[in-house]
Amino acid sequence: MAGRGKPKKLSGEDLWDYALRLLGKRAYSAGELKQKLALRSESPRDLAEVMSKLRQYGFADDTKFSEAFASSRLQREGFGRFRVLRDLRSKRVAGTVAEAAVEKTFAGTDESGLIQRFLDRKYRGKNLSEFLKEEKNLAAVYRRLRTAGFSGTNSLSVLKRYTRRAEEWNGLEDIEE
Repeated sequence: MAGRGKPKKLSGEDLWDYALRLLGKRAYSAGELKQKLALRSESPRDLAEVMSKLRQYGFADDTKFSEAFASSRLQREGFGRFRVLRDLRSKRVAGTVAEAAVEKTFAGTDESGLIQRFLDRKYRGKNLSEFLKEEKNLAAVYRRLRTAGFSGTNSLSVLKRYTRRAEEWNGLEDIEE
């Protein structure tokens, strides 16, 4: 099997076509798109022209991308705001744009209800009250909730519904991020 060589460098119109092919497969943030195109661009001038044209047509709009991404992560995967924010930042979206999109998407969302649905989905078929009697399982579920982007306060308050050791947790809700 022949190895892959360096990708062919593209100029002007070919770079534009490549950008459209990329966007036809999935959405990209402007930063991700610029990074991918830079690898294939013959010159910085061609890259700047294509990025300008993409912005002009609305194909490289981080605000729209962020709002759609955040909404998708909330509706499909049921992740919390901190996870969505972290994922947007990893996609090279500016912090202020990402925060605004997450704030808009999660406005009016009941995080406790979201946590409950997340637990129901991830631990279906398990009796959570029995499962969480073991301290290691309780710690693992708490870590999983935090990794999924939920706040410590709401994660603990939902988990308290399943454990009789709630009084041991007093004061832990104040620990955040």
